[in-house]
Amino acid sequence: MYKFSLVPLFFLGSVFGFTTLFAATKTPFEQAIHEIGNSDDVVGLAVAVVRNGKVSSINTYGVREVGQLEKIDSQTIFRIASLSKAFAATMAGKLVDDAKLSLESPITNFNQDFQLRDQAQAKSATLSHVLSHRLSLPPYAYDNLLEAGVRPTKILQEMKKVTPVCKVGTCYAYQNVGFNMITSALESTAKQDYSILVSEQLFKPLGMNGASFGKDKLMANENWARSHRRAKKSSWAVRDVKQPYYDVPAAGGVNANILDMAKWLAAQMGHAPEVISDEVRTMLHTPLVKTHAELRRNRRLARLTDAHYGLGWRIYTYAGQSVINHSGAVEGYAAQLAFLPKHDVGIVTLSNSRSRRFWDILPLFLDHELGLSNEGLIGAELSE
Repeated sequence: MYKFSLVPLFFLGSVFGFTTLFAATKTPFEQAIHEIGNSDDVVGLAVAVVRNGKVSSINTYGVREVGQLEKIDSQTIFRIASLSKAFAATMAGKLVDDAKLSLESPITNFNQDFQLRDQAQAKSATLSHVLSHRLSLPPYAYDNLLEAGVRPTKILQEMKKVTPVCKVGTCYAYQNVGFNMITSALESTAKQDYSILVSEQLFKPLGMNGASFGKDKLMANENWARSHRRAKKSSWAVRDVKQPYYDVPAAGGVNANILDMAKWLAAQMGHAPEVISDEVRTMLHTPLVKTHAELRRNRRLARLTDAHYGLGWRIYTYAGQSVINHSGAVEGYAAQLAFLPKHDVGIVTLSNSRSRRFWDILPLFLDHELGLSNEGLIGAELSE
């Protein structure tokens, strides 16, 4: 239905400082991506592959708004949802690396609103627990209140009414409101607004010129991808961009284009040590807590044999290989980033529609890179 476009070679070279060559013939993986991108199952899609620190391809498909002519291109801005968490964790890691912050500091040193049923437990929660989702709360605790417009500070006070699922630090349960508490620690330490801090310490040094925080910044850019939701079984309709997850910026506040995210991917793979040191990357990508539920429900990743969470990142063992990754989804948007450290290759995908086939791209990529058959592996959506 939609046509795809390739970023011009001279443009990639000017941005990244090298020449990227595209193969004359498509690999089976590339053919599969083109088929997904041109299907009715996505409105707009952008896919970048980074190999050995260089962008080997950027493909874009579809349109910014269904029924309109403006196509997705390399500069189109998307919400990246929970991929935002890695920016917060990386910023914390940089402050730790600079000896300005300790991840073992209690979160209540920085945020007095956080309460648990057992307040002694609340006081035992550290920044490391925040960044690795080990706060003892049930999964997605009070996200319903966030979506209803309740302010995060008020929600944190309400956490004392929640029955814990374990003791602080002993189990994993994914959080958004709880994760966002890291902003208070970062702002207090750096004496700077969180969005400005990340912009100056990460976006600017990495050349992520399209990256920003918040709904207003998304919509202020002329080239932004509208939010879409299924209107009927086979059609898409534009939806208003929702505010709530922008209210927890560390958990879901970032906007970016595919070029920005390719640079971010390369940096996380170790190709911008002047911005993100090897020590920080090791800190972030070290497994801290097993995520048991993913092993039970990730039918799509049938070769997944182990799953952990580090600091703002998931660490999988897939067909015997380590995969550093994260996914993100809010209404109307989906995002995913993953890389194979030993192979020095990774992928990032952004879409303005949450579709079944979007989530097929990662296993297709992993199997292609590992020389494995992907037949029969397509199944269910990945976790955020």
